[in-house]
Amino acid sequence: MTTNKEQYRTFCKSEKNLPISMNDWWMDAVCAGKQWDVLLSHDASGKIQAALPYLLRKRAWSRYIIMPQMTQIGGLWIRKDVPQDQVQLICQEFSSQLQSLKLAYYYQHFPLGSPAVEAFKQLGFKTKERITYRIEDLSDLDGVIASFSKNKKRQLQKALSLHVDYLLTAEEFYRFHVQCMKEQEKTISYTREFLLVLERKTNRHKRSQFIAIRNADNVLLAAAFLVWDNRSMYYLIPCYSSLYKDSGASALLVLESIKFAREKEVTFDFEGSMVSGIANHYKQFGSTATTYYSVEKYYKWWFRFANLYYYLKQRLTR
Repeated sequence: MTTNKEQYRTFCKSEKNLPISMNDWWMDAVCAGKQWDVLLSHDASGKIQAALPYLLRKRAWSRYIIMPQMTQIGGLWIRKDVPQDQVQLICQEFSSQLQSLKLAYYYQHFPLGSPAVEAFKQLGFKTKERITYRIEDLSDLDGVIASFSKNKKRQLQKALSLHVDYLLTAEEFYRFHVQCMKEQEKTISYTREFLLVLERKTNRHKRSQFIAIRNADNVLLAAAFLVWDNRSMYYLIPCYSSLYKDSGASALLVLESIKFAREKEVTFDFEGSMVSGIANHYKQFGSTATTYYSVEKYYKWWFRFANLYYYLKQRLTR
């Protein structure tokens, strides 16, 4: 008898509509050293019709599910040919499976446009609106650039002497990102090892690219780590040196990333932000605010207070 994870690995090899962050190899990368698994639903013929990959964590004798690092989308994926009247039944099935895991807490971000969000809400889960910023149609590049704000167009004029570099390595990118965070008196949120594993996995599947912006002296001013699936390219990790904030490098980095997405014939997703300053930056590139949802449930009332205590402890020890 094959396990759920074994079935899912086979399924991922043939399913072209999965978001990149729900693939088995992505979960291997972002959950390295941790435990991940998947819940499945099969149709009458035995084929997988829905899947819920998840990262299982443990704290104070409690089991809980949360989103892995650098992972915008997860939760329940349902095959597009599943009839709408079957969605509620499928969600009830997954709700029962989650219950059987004896969790204290559950939290995931569901795919954009997921029909399961409302069904889970009816099953007693809490749903919350989240926003990402996207440029759906990249076919007319001049039209896309015309939709940029006056401020971003001015920045691009400043960047005329800069050039793009596609040869940046993961090691160089990480060192640069650490430097950028130090300039802001902040600490980077992921480890060098995490990036190396993620880059290796995504590059093996030809789903990632580093893009860098340099000046005439070849000094690195800005860089981004892009990943993509068959539908969208994600502006996963951008970073900019504050020492060159007036160079126009950040605007040029976005433009070159959009051009790269256009070559791949996919939409461009800024990976969202609930931070107003970052959101405003993304909106100035003519992007459209797109809603997706988090789905949450406390199975144990006391875990809410454990979560608050852990959060406050983390803040105080930074």
